[in-house]
Amino acid sequence: MSLLNQLYGPFFDGHNWETVITSGQDWLVILSLVLIECLLSVDNAIVLAAQTRVLPSLKEQEESLFYGIWGSYIFRFLVIGIGTYLINFWEIKVIGSLYLMYLVYRFFASKLKHQAKQTKVHPKMRNRHLTGRRLFWSVVAQIEMMDIIFSIDSVLASLAISSNPVIVLIGGMIGIACMRGVAEIIMRLMRKIPELEPMAYVLIFIIAIKLFLTIPAIDIEIPSGQFGIFVVGVFIVTLVAHFIRNPKGKGDQPTKEDQNDRSNRK
Repeated sequence: MSLLNQLYGPFFDGHNWETVITSGQDWLVILSLVLIECLLSVDNAIVLAAQTRVLPSLKEQEESLFYGIWGSYIFRFLVIGIGTYLINFWEIKVIGSLYLMYLVYRFFASKLKHQAKQTKVHPKMRNRHLTGRRLFWSVVAQIEMMDIIFSIDSVLASLAISSNPVIVLIGGMIGIACMRGVAEIIMRLMRKIPELEPMAYVLIFIIAIKLFLTIPAIDIEIPSGQFGIFVVGVFIVTLVAHFIRNPKGKGDQPTKEDQNDRSNRK
């Protein structure tokens, strides 16, 4: 009980929260943590946007991100308390990188299989054995798994800047909200520009390698800023390729799913 009080007691100390909220200097630290969280979450946003694509409607895709964000907040609270011990959990990174590689294999294997049969099966149907809410909660579970994997780096980086768990928690919560916004933007772009989906899975493969390289036995860290610039560059190249292939914007016509979503919202 004393250990739990030591780890999580500061979160329930009203004076601790009052000191942080009324301190301008602490908010500057929180702002820097939000920026770091956004940089470190570029990989997560790409993975989440790709994962939600298996759901049949935009409404369900947005809803899965909504449920996922609350799971992220709860897990982030738990992780910050034991942040100093996370450095030993490198096995999670290995499992995470292997899982990401499996997602890439599943996507491209499904694409090749459909091409061989010369049938046009939408990527959303690759999980057709899961239907309705089973599929929805399966996607939410995958989102939470990715949050667990990617939270380790974010929390450790945040604790290196500030040892105050309340500051780290506030910065992390704001950062998660920003990252979910980025994931939603990417998700919507994927519906309008089909080239973005295979591009996202290529990036996921690179992310898997990046994650695996950070285990202690290898210990190679790719700077988040450089990786963020690389991702933006890949996005720009993909967009240019799309508009070259569709100079008159033919590929930007709303899909049947988009039309259904609009009619459902009215």
